[in-house]
Amino acid sequence: MSSFRFLGLCPATHTPLGDDGALRLEVVERQASYLLERKIDRVFIGGTTGESVSLTLAERLALGDRWAAVSRSCGIKVVVHAGAQSLADAAALAAQAQRNEASAVSMIAPSYFKPRSLEDLVACCAQVAAAAPGLPFYYYDIPALTGISFPADDFLRSAAARIPNLAGIKYSNPDLGTYLLARRVEAGKYDLPWGIDEYFLSALAMGAQGGVGSTYNFVPGPLQRMMAAFPRGDLATCQLEQDRMMRVIRIVARRGYMGCAKALMGHLGVPVGPARLPNGNPDAAGIKAMLGELEEIGFFSWKD
Repeated sequence: MSSFRFLGLCPATHTPLGDDGALRLEVVERQASYLLERKIDRVFIGGTTGESVSLTLAERLALGDRWAAVSRSCGIKVVVHAGAQSLADAAALAAQAQRNEASAVSMIAPSYFKPRSLEDLVACCAQVAAAAPGLPFYYYDIPALTGISFPADDFLRSAAARIPNLAGIKYSNPDLGTYLLARRVEAGKYDLPWGIDEYFLSALAMGAQGGVGSTYNFVPGPLQRMMAAFPRGDLATCQLEQDRMMRVIRIVARRGYMGCAKALMGHLGVPVGPARLPNGNPDAAGIKAMLGELEEIGFFSWKD
């Protein structure tokens, strides 16, 4: 198993779609080059930002193959989100990730029929992790969307004996206290990339060394500067950059986050297209208003 860890920023990338709703896989190369130009060398594909639950298994497999091909040509590291309502589908995605030599694999648990106990959650994860035994495996904890909430430190201790390739947790959970407890399991053995952009500074104070987030696609600069300032004890800079992040997130979310975020990427030269229903999309007036509000706060001068 590789020694991959989430250090620095790992954008959760959008799945590029056309106006007709079909995949536009040729855009993946532009996504990768855009991020590499900003000194970001890893991506998390097919997750929440990637609208995975709105894609078919065939589409997700095609997306994985495309990112694998781009990775081989440019060197960007790819982490594949394999979570699905069907554990068989999740295992198929995990197995493909290993064949494609991805850097790691991650999964949310099924959330319609939810695991009702920690033991059942671990069993779900073990089944999928076993399909990619050569890759680091990360459970994806995002209770706001799945409705599944077990303490992360308890999960790590319970899963350690069942999942040999357990590497950590993609932690998209606002419970900072439990995050700290989980980071200290087995003397810090496990990797816990942070997943809520609004609390990034708080996570750094709890020991975070990297993160996975959607805003890293279009506004990486503040978080990169925050990560540089925090070890120096420059709290004023950290607070300034977190404030900038918050203002951007509020502006983008005001008219529907997913559709507006994808529209913003298109404005920045990465045409990832519209969001797929049930996520909505802003109209032309909404996009114009969003861009105007971003201009007013200086976004285009400090986003990178």
